Amino acid sequence: MKSVVSISSSVRAVCQYSPNYFMTSSRRLIQCHSNSLGRILKSDVSCKARMAQPCVKSSLGCFHNTREMGAVAQQLSNLSFAEEKDYELMVHLEKGLLPKTAGQPSIDTQLGTSFSPTKLGPLKVEPLSVKSLFEVEVLPELLTRLKEAPSNEKIEGLATLLGVCVEFGVDYQSSIASRLKEQWRTHLSKTDIGVMHLCHLGEVAYNLEGKRSEIVDQVLDSVSISIDEAEALTQNETARVYSFLALLEDPHCCQDLMSRLHRHTEKLIHRLRASNISNILHSLIALQQRQAIVLILKLSRRASRVFKSFQDEELIKVLGALMHFGQHDEEFITAMEKHLPGKILDADPELTSVVMEFCLQMRCRSEPIFEAVAESFICNSEKYTTPQIAQQIIAMGRLNYLPQCSSQMFKKLESVLSSRFSQFQPRALIEVLHSCIHLERFPLNFVSKVFSPYFLQRLQAQGEPLDKHALGQLTQLNLSTSLECTYYRGPRLPYHLHVRKFSSIDHSFESPIEGYLYNQVKGPLNKLLGGKTYYSTKVFTQPGYTIDVEICLDEEGFVLPLSQWDHTHRRIALCLDAQDRFCSNTHHLLGKEATKRRHLCRIGYEVVQIPYFEFEKLRTQEERVQYLHKKIFPTIFRFYR
Repeated sequence: MKSVVSISSSVRAVCQYSPNYFMTSSRRLIQCHSNSLGRILKSDVSCKARMAQPCVKSSLGCFHNTREMGAVAQQLSNLSFAEEKDYELMVHLEKGLLPKTAGQPSIDTQLGTSFSPTKLGPLKVEPLSVKSLFEVEVLPELLTRLKEAPSNEKIEGLATLLGVCVEFGVDYQSSIASRLKEQWRTHLSKTDIGVMHLCHLGEVAYNLEGKRSEIVDQVLDSVSISIDEAEALTQNETARVYSFLALLEDPHCCQDLMSRLHRHTEKLIHRLRASNISNILHSLIALQQRQAIVLILKLSRRASRVFKSFQDEELIKVLGALMHFGQHDEEFITAMEKHLPGKILDADPELTSVVMEFCLQMRCRSEPIFEAVAESFICNSEKYTTPQIAQQIIAMGRLNYLPQCSSQMFKKLESVLSSRFSQFQPRALIEVLHSCIHLERFPLNFVSKVFSPYFLQRLQAQGEPLDKHALGQLTQLNLSTSLECTYYRGPRLPYHLHVRKFSSIDHSFESPIEGYLYNQVKGPLNKLLGGKTYYSTKVFTQPGYTIDVEICLDEEGFVLPLSQWDHTHRRIALCLDAQDRFCSNTHHLLGKEATKRRHLCRIGYEVVQIPYFEFEKLRTQEERVQYLHKKIFPTIFRFYR
């Protein structure tokens, strides 16, 4: 029987000037793929030049490692080795891609240091077709060797072989590929094939033939049967099935299978490891399983119990999935606060950025995490990219958190902005500066730059008008410099770029009044003031803010009816603060709401806050009236009649 690494006559023809080298190189190319079958395909290589066997950990891992060699093989099959190309490619293979065997001289040594391909004259050789060699000589022999292998190993070997065929560019409709697929179908009818091998086979078939592959359908049927068996699936097999289904990216074609898999996973939840949870949650995104809320929450709880075991890249996947589905539980936040602070300093910068993005999306104002992130930024700011820096500052600003080391943090931020100003994308830079004003930090040196005509031109992409969100942030920056930094004498935002109202669909600058809380307050307020004619709701102010409830007083302190508001001397802004105006885990106002209140005070309003968590505790009408009386009128007042 021929060796699987035997060389065809066409290869020998090419090797006339350096037979040992090209024979060795070709053997390595073929042997790389034959070794990817692991212990199944143990080839007895009989050749004059003995080569070191590469270490193979698993057939699947080795299959993925053949891509680079497959690319080389494609080059070898498409090029005729002539003149300079001949020598250059040989040296490239020798020095860059092929492992150096002990005792083997390099190509330069074999040909001599004075070798020059131009001195040898033209090489009249046949093209080297490793593809043909692999298809005609190697594959048939490998198939023969697979006949006596156990079922599981045979399936894995067949899958890996077809994967190698893809690498070599073998047509999936060719006779050899058809022979492989036929053997697949034969073995798939058996029930003793492991789920891991089935998923491997399904992935290769999908990559070869797409979603309509008959083999993929057979694999799905076999996996479905495995789920319903008494022993069912292990945690690793379950995660593998999710990854395979995610590859198909067609959740509607196997809804029944998905439902049964979800139920099985819920039963298995207490046995899942960190890597399993990460893979399953990541797969659920591709499978668009928003309806699987129960499973997602159980995975979140399980993640909180094994949080310490997550690798950085696994935790990034978990946080990304929870953000995608908008789900988390208190246990997970508690686990984050317990384990992340000691990890942040040495963590992957991307993890730090994703953690802050997660906290922002969930409106989670976590003191332990934010303090650790601030300290990490001070010590390691150079390792963060500008988007990662922006994400950290934006989260702290919007969640209204000023770290204990804020002085050092903002000094470091100023240093970073000075040295890397041009590296920040214009909109990211505006986001950073806008977040600073929520914390009452006013980076005036950089505000003057963003108000410059040059910077405003950078914001416009190919002549398109600026979006309302960016203009709103610039307007609020300009308003802060006018109201809170009266000593600022730099450039201002041109008036024609100001937004008239801060209210927007995404509620980026202020949250609208909540109907439920207003209906609770309305009755006691009417009783306190004497009717609806003594206050107004949703009042628009000149700077652009909207006030929930406005009450006006004259010079003597009388409460004025709406008809007498021309004589207003004092204005009271009643802020009915529902839950969406606070951080989710504390009673701290969001940064945008804190900024709005400061600005309302600067333009002359007396701001009175009615938080939901205080008002909802009051049970009777009389208690609520007394509460509003103490809040709005802490001293004796009179009504104008």
